[in-house]
Amino acid sequence: MRLTPLRTLVAGVLLILLANAVALTGVYLNRSGDPESRLVLSQRELSVPWDWRGSKENSGLALGLNWRVGTAESSGDYYGGYSFSGGTPDWLDEARMAALGFDTTGWANDKGTRRRFERSLPRDVLLVLELAGPSWQRSLEWARENAARHEAARLANADSKEFISKARFAQEQLEREEVLGSRLFAIDVGLDRVALRAKYPDRSRFLILKATVRPQLVTVDKQRRIGGYVSGIGVRQINVPFGQRPALEPVLRNRQRTPKEPGIPFEATIAFGQRLEPWLESVRVGR
Repeated sequence: MRLTPLRTLVAGVLLILLANAVALTGVYLNRSGDPESRLVLSQRELSVPWDWRGSKENSGLALGLNWRVGTAESSGDYYGGYSFSGGTPDWLDEARMAALGFDTTGWANDKGTRRRFERSLPRDVLLVLELAGPSWQRSLEWARENAARHEAARLANADSKEFISKARFAQEQLEREEVLGSRLFAIDVGLDRVALRAKYPDRSRFLILKATVRPQLVTVDKQRRIGGYVSGIGVRQINVPFGQRPALEPVLRNRQRTPKEPGIPFEATIAFGQRLEPWLESVRVGR
């Protein structure tokens, strides 16, 4: 049947209405009842996009979620970064990978089994992120120990440009950790949200999000072991409602982020609903 222009217009309008209805239903289901978690995050955990000019004509503004995977214990050195993409945590071992449904049997003595393990398809999981907990404290301690170790090496090799450079870099890493580093760390994975929430009941400190894990063999102390790579986190950005953008304008105008010029501090209360999707409840700029 040939569609007339009127029928085409009507079909287009109905399609738009249907899409909006589906989206609104998703929002309603996500925000029904009490939030699954509610965290107060700072400029450490929330990044402002660099290409957003703060103009009224710009139709969208979203804050990036900065999360981290601690790897210092396995690498023997300090790592102070954060992640939008993923990482290989020390705690994601053979037992946890087996609990996620990966076949971990027979890998140690057979190359073919190891290859099959590494080529296994990623699995959808639930990732637990902890705010300002022991993982963050350990990262601070690693940074301090790393800086102290390199400073001692510099003093013992006063004429070496290499040791001077390493000590300076380690000190810069420490300063970034103390002032800028995200406090939101991946600490666990699972498949059952009820079980994870029972294990981590504090909804103001522990955040549960959807993610993916793919199998990976890692080297720890020159020994190969089973591990996993966490990626595909379900929340990468948090939209800022138009009415709350004015509060962030001072931050948008001054996006400089260095330990000596960390920019304007802010805190945002972020709620995560029943579908583990976030929304911004409030923003407070300044100390």
